[in-house]
Amino acid sequence: MTRDQLATHAYWDRWIEHSRKRIDTMWAKSREPSGDRRYRPQYLFEIAREYWQLMFERYSRGDTVSELAQYFPGLLDAWEQSEQFGMEVFSPEQQVSRRSWTTNLDKYIVCFWLTGLALALDIPDDQWNRLTALMGNEGEDVLLDRIISSRDHGRRIGTVLCHPKPYARLLDAINARPPDQPHMLRQFVENWYAELNRSAKKGGGVAIYDRPYWYGFDELIEGGAYFGFWCVEAVAAVKVFQLDDNLCLGLPHYPGDLLRKPGTTSEELDELAEHLTKTNLSPVRRSLLRRFFRRE
Repeated sequence: MTRDQLATHAYWDRWIEHSRKRIDTMWAKSREPSGDRRYRPQYLFEIAREYWQLMFERYSRGDTVSELAQYFPGLLDAWEQSEQFGMEVFSPEQQVSRRSWTTNLDKYIVCFWLTGLALALDIPDDQWNRLTALMGNEGEDVLLDRIISSRDHGRRIGTVLCHPKPYARLLDAINARPPDQPHMLRQFVENWYAELNRSAKKGGGVAIYDRPYWYGFDELIEGGAYFGFWCVEAVAAVKVFQLDDNLCLGLPHYPGDLLRKPGTTSEELDELAEHLTKTNLSPVRRSLLRRFFRRE
């Protein structure tokens, strides 16, 4: 079953194979002598990006969720090498700009995605420790720090939210009373993509849009840029804080299958959710049944 309906199954087949070959080609090229070492850190980071985009492509196609974990080692290798070479070529100011959650929205979102995927896939401790070291920014963000601290128990928690739009909605859902959480979580997921299209800023007289690098890729499907728009941030919060995500099942941006037991499809969960709403089961019993079908 194809999870993402914006592109055909044939599209996903084609571009998943393209991504696999591109990763192999890029790794081979990265081992060749470099003419200008200044470009090497970004090139290696682009290999890491190919890995997480491949994970999304395979999820979008409908592949088994557990198979996505195989890409974490290569992703971490590429990112670590990028950081090592970056220490040689980037100034301290450039390094801060590349890594900062506060000033770099892309970095914040990617770290949120990889945290959510890592938690949902239960990657091994050594990979988790490498990931958190690469993400850095300890104590920078009240939301993402709290989620990372669910597994990195000694992590310092930030006191501010780096990107209130759209993430204030998710933080509010986490902090809300349990009866209010399902509706507030759904509001976050429903508004997540639209609110990432943030207002333009002026830079040297030119409008600069403060939105992710992948925003609008759905308009470039023919060229293969699109890898799916999945709100993994919501999945991370559901996993850590045991939020009831029943109202999010079936929403186009919610990757609920990341939290379902192997072999349980979104259609089956939708049927279960509909059945539960029609029964006279207590809220506690309904919650227990829903949790039984999650990968926890």
